[in-house]
Amino acid sequence: MVVHTEAWINFDVGLLIDRFWANTINGLAYGSIYALVALGYTLVYGVLQLINFAHSEIFVIGVFGVYLTFLGLGFEPGALPNLPLAAIILDLLLAGVVAMVVAGLAAVGLERVAYRPLRRRNAPRLAFLITAIGASFAIQQVIRIVRGSNPEGTIRLLPPSPAFTVFGAPVTNLQIVIILASIAMFIVADQFVNRSRLGRGIRAVAQDPATATLMGVNRERVIMITFLVGGVLAGAAALFYLMTIPQGAVYNGGFLLGIKAFTAAVLGGIGNLRGALLGGLILGVAENYGQSLFGGDWRDVVAFVLLVLVLMFRPTGILGESLARSRA
Repeated sequence: MVVHTEAWINFDVGLLIDRFWANTINGLAYGSIYALVALGYTLVYGVLQLINFAHSEIFVIGVFGVYLTFLGLGFEPGALPNLPLAAIILDLLLAGVVAMVVAGLAAVGLERVAYRPLRRRNAPRLAFLITAIGASFAIQQVIRIVRGSNPEGTIRLLPPSPAFTVFGAPVTNLQIVIILASIAMFIVADQFVNRSRLGRGIRAVAQDPATATLMGVNRERVIMITFLVGGVLAGAAALFYLMTIPQGAVYNGGFLLGIKAFTAAVLGGIGNLRGALLGGLILGVAENYGQSLFGGDWRDVVAFVLLVLVLMFRPTGILGESLARSRA
């Protein structure tokens, strides 16, 4: 009797070289989504020193906001829309706006219901962490009760099609939209924090809440704006995620992506907006390289091993600059 066993790990350098540019482009697209979600983690941490683990569920609320908007517009699961490109773009923009509004309001509601009472009672940080985890599971279960445990049907408005090639690797229309739109939203968020009056208030509260309050900064308003901005960015990421993975609308769909987004924030430097972008892009590219080099089952492992290696030599992350000290 001959027993054939497969290797538990591959080491295919040839495949990595062959798919280098394809993995790079695909990794940048996925990394852009991670970065948008990571911005929410890093903003809240910079202002409150709070790791908002329920942010992944804010992202899921945005995903369902996109999906239910598609249903409301008359799109059916499994059917390709027979519409002009301009109409499809308008529908996508509408779904994105709905997702950003819904996720933003959900983030503000989460702050008011779960975190504000703790702040008023001067609760220890551990209480905030436990509350964040509890809120995450609670939101998950509410979505499961309302929409069920199974993934929603696939609705794809804009099928991917090659637009051009880079060193022989195709670049699809979806990848172009996701990367450029994500970078544009990051630039807007970065300029908002560093240039606007509200942004100066955010940085002031992040640096010294007591002094900022004495100088006339409304701390509660700043915190609300911080959660709102993080939720809006998560809603935008939800649209790009569902464009990439149409079957991704499921009650627990934000768990792994949320962990990766948090990893990206820590990798780039938690509390640093530009670090969140850098960490997301590096993480997206690295896990795609690892998938080719070691095998598909190692995709997620590579991402977290990379985090550990970076933190061993750079405990504050790659950039390691806090929101309180950030400058334009």
